[in-house]
Amino acid sequence: MLTSKVAKRYAQGLLEFTQEAGSTDAVFTEMQDVVKIMSQSKELNQFLDTPFIDAKKKIEVAGEVFKAFSPVAQNLIKLTIKKGRESQLKNIAQEFINKVEDIRGTKRVSLTSATALSRETVTEILKASQLVPSNTDFEVESIINPEILGGYILRVGDKQIDASVKTKLNNIKKEFQLN
Repeated sequence: MLTSKVAKRYAQGLLEFTQEAGSTDAVFTEMQDVVKIMSQSKELNQFLDTPFIDAKKKIEVAGEVFKAFSPVAQNLIKLTIKKGRESQLKNIAQEFINKVEDIRGTKRVSLTSATALSRETVTEILKASQLVPSNTDFEVESIINPEILGGYILRVGDKQIDASVKTKLNNIKKEFQLN
């Protein structure tokens, strides 16, 4: 998913501020919570995206939802709402997370499978793929997609290994059509 210029600019500004204030780690955790909450709450997204609800009401509700957050995170949320950018809040938080992980050298790994995989299986797949060096930190995002039928799709940065049954069946189908 492409991130908007708005999200990148807000995230960069937040990163610079938190680095100066020495609060990057705390805000990093809170931005992870923002992404999680925004991903799980369809109602909150609809509320924030509704154009005819006053910004003051949105700030009040967001203040209650995120009341345990630091003043830095709360001010970012208020600012995005005041500027009419509340639809970008999740993207801003995700972009901030990405920037901090880039600084830390953490690799983002996406593993799509038809069913949930154990931690041991995930580790074996990563070792076999050789896309993630053993001396680097990585965070695995597990995606369950029954449509791939079996196997997995591993994405590390801009590299991808598609070992899904669906792709293999499609390749066999293409071979039969050519012959």
